Amino acid sequence: MQTPIPLTRELVMIGGGHAHALVLRMWGMAPVPGVRLTVINPGPTAPYSGMLPGMVAGHYTRDELDIDLVQLGRHAGARLILGRATGIDRTARLIDIDGHAPVFYDIASVDIGITSDLPALDGFIEHAVPAKPLGAFAARWEDYVAAARAGTVSPEVLIIGAGVAGVELALATLHRLTSAGVAAKVTLLEAGDTPLRDIGAGARQALLAQMQVQGVQIRPNAQIVRVTETGVVLESGEVVLGGLVIGAAGARPQGWLAETGLQLTGGFIDVGPDLVSLNDPTIYAVGDCAHMTHAPRPKAGVFAVRQAPVLLHNLRADLTGGTRKPYQPQSDYLKLISTGHKHAVADKLGLRLEGDWLWRWKNRIDQKFMDQFRHLPEMPATPLPKGAALGVAELLDGVVAPCGGCAAKPGAQVLQDGLTDLPPPARADVLRGAGDDAAVLRHGDGAQVVTTDQFRAFIDDPYLLAWIAAVHALGDIWAMGAQPQAALATLILPRMRDRMQQHMLREILAGATKVFAEAGADLVGGHTSVGAELAVGFTVTGLMDGDPVGVAGARPGDRLILTKPIGSGTIFAAEMQKRARGADVAAALRVMETPSGDAARLLAPVAHAMTDVTGYGLIGHLRSITMASGVGAVVNRDSVPLMQGALDLAEAGIRSSLYPQNRLFLNEIEGAEPTDPRTALLVDPQTAGGLLAAVPQKAATATLDGLTEAGIAAVEIGEITSGPATITLR
Repeated sequence: MQTPIPLTRELVMIGGGHAHALVLRMWGMAPVPGVRLTVINPGPTAPYSGMLPGMVAGHYTRDELDIDLVQLGRHAGARLILGRATGIDRTARLIDIDGHAPVFYDIASVDIGITSDLPALDGFIEHAVPAKPLGAFAARWEDYVAAARAGTVSPEVLIIGAGVAGVELALATLHRLTSAGVAAKVTLLEAGDTPLRDIGAGARQALLAQMQVQGVQIRPNAQIVRVTETGVVLESGEVVLGGLVIGAAGARPQGWLAETGLQLTGGFIDVGPDLVSLNDPTIYAVGDCAHMTHAPRPKAGVFAVRQAPVLLHNLRADLTGGTRKPYQPQSDYLKLISTGHKHAVADKLGLRLEGDWLWRWKNRIDQKFMDQFRHLPEMPATPLPKGAALGVAELLDGVVAPCGGCAAKPGAQVLQDGLTDLPPPARADVLRGAGDDAAVLRHGDGAQVVTTDQFRAFIDDPYLLAWIAAVHALGDIWAMGAQPQAALATLILPRMRDRMQQHMLREILAGATKVFAEAGADLVGGHTSVGAELAVGFTVTGLMDGDPVGVAGARPGDRLILTKPIGSGTIFAAEMQKRARGADVAAALRVMETPSGDAARLLAPVAHAMTDVTGYGLIGHLRSITMASGVGAVVNRDSVPLMQGALDLAEAGIRSSLYPQNRLFLNEIEGAEPTDPRTALLVDPQTAGGLLAAVPQKAATATLDGLTEAGIAAVEIGEITSGPATITLR
């Protein structure tokens, strides 16, 4: 048996900036054995700054700016933590993350960019939007354009700062609004007396001419004292009206860096030629958040891009005992500045160069950079060993590894056949055994329900994985109408050095404890072992005074209510193949991490039957209700809610590794079209899926209203019919 290489070093990248993105791409082609690589970023994508003016002008869509960190992380073999870093405890070597357990590091690299926020300016935070970070600005910009076209906001835009960024943004803004049929007015507000101070004379003349021709106004010596809902107030008392105020003045560091104890200049991390912090050899900094003390340069993406190979070399050196090498930035570089329409100005050696051809050149450079991430190199699959036993190739069928989560379950027929010889409960106090969501034990005048669940990891973030596993395990308790009581963990930890295992265990327990505590249960212990890969499971108990709800009891006329959309098996099968959009993966995780306790409290008192939708898909679990209750069901296929992106992936032919077994359910379904992507999703295995309840017709409307008021997007998807126990799609 081949033993996986144990993990001995933690490398953590904070931020998905350009340098880190390039390192991830290169790392995926030649990872360092024994290193666990982690990326921490607030969202699943990182925007490319070079194309922002083009997006503002309407030449690119928002998606075209984004580097998909989910796909890139999968390529690199990295775990991606979707959260915002808020601090570094350099003594304990822990990175604080908003809404997440701290993450341990041996070596950390920081590439979190800058902001053009102006926190000291009264009213800026409440009423203006900084041009950086780009993600939040891009979303706000699209909303503003739509509102300006609808005539619900003033078409006057004020941009604070008349440097290159502000001028490029102003020209792009005017072009987009004018092209949209908006009679726009764009004004640059410059605190000093000279716009475009930091570029050559030729480029400055060309840009000033472009602004004059296109109608962008410049207000020099505009000392702003306050930003309001309708514009800005100048030091003179003059009010300048604007429907949108954008901050593009200067580069500001992320505020939390000041609390790290790292040596800083102007709030930026001081690094030497090797890109390492001057007072902490375990922390690197690159991109705009770093200050190169040996060769100070302006904030520009070109330096981050060229730092990437040196950063990769030096990280490898630290992790393997090698020697670092220095990075020496070029003294000057070509700046290509777009002018709204597909025209650009070049800043080099003080010359005046401009033309449409320069925009086309800039576009080719930008597209070439982004194509590195749109088309990640395919890594060769592990070949089938020579002399493998008969049937191995057929079982693999091109799948290197089975899906994780509930998609890693055995097929329903395997489970049914395997349980054939399991005897019924012999004890009088065991009221229900196998076949329902949980075992039911007599407990005083009421009952105790007991369930257990475990699955192999489908994401590499132990904190979030444990959170979702806890929600998943509690689903059986909630489906029975019980109140969660206690939980025991069953964990398989991968082989790694002791300190890394300790921190992984801490992250797992932190995520699970939060879910169980909020559900009213205690996590009281469990069992751990070491194996080839991470697996997380929980045994959970619950208490109730009356009878459990269970799957038997549905009656003709009951309405079927589903509390969560489906599609997680398909989405994470695609994620394993680097075919899922990061935004869709993040949206699926938000659904999966949402507990069903509130839904259960509203459904249990009225439901005749209830189950949670997990590994055997919506149809498989509805079938358990119809078989146990001796009734039929009709499902309105198009009423079943789907997770964001799931249908597109199903239409592309993506299926989870459990799908071939689950597909057998469709053979029993009237009206099923197995080749139809939406129908295929009805048997898609779910992890931490929603509740499926059979609710009396007279109570259905009020129940749905109550669920909606509680913020639960529940949907009526069909009804229970008289027997036989068949399911019909319509």
